[in-house]
Amino acid sequence: MGKAIEYAKALKCPQVNCLAGLTPAGVPADKVRKTLVSNLRFAAAALEKEGIRLLVEALNDKDVPGFYLVRTADVLSLIKEVGHANVYVQYDVYHMQIMEGNLTKTIQANLDKIAHIQIADNPGRSEPGTGEINYPYLFKAIDAAGYKGWIGCEYKPAAMTEDGLGWIQPFRR
Repeated sequence: MGKAIEYAKALKCPQVNCLAGLTPAGVPADKVRKTLVSNLRFAAAALEKEGIRLLVEALNDKDVPGFYLVRTADVLSLIKEVGHANVYVQYDVYHMQIMEGNLTKTIQANLDKIAHIQIADNPGRSEPGTGEINYPYLFKAIDAAGYKGWIGCEYKPAAMTEDGLGWIQPFRR
């Protein structure tokens, strides 16, 4: 945590994402959960002292088999169990489209716990507009819900990065 805080402060980064990781083989589920909850409580308190938010993200189990948190509800349940006000959701549109769909409803219902949204299209994890997600609709819904945070782009460009940035033009203000 000390090194994460040091880097976050040096970069003036107000949020740090903690990936829960893979479920260890042969470790009882209750021990995995207890360890994760304890570690997140420690991290949340340490980061809070520095004015940095702790984010937790679910990943899909198709790309990352065995990942511990695979749905928004998994993250929300964990946050509730941790019981610290400094733990939030990092909502990855790509992963949650694969695992649960219904992106708009989920974001709207949980906006108070979502501190960061990141995007990629599905299938292929390429730039918006290359897959099945209706990004114009989703962005309007996110705006209407009152989200004030950043939306990060975490995708693999279909071609050169510069060529793949054209999708953003209709959304610039």
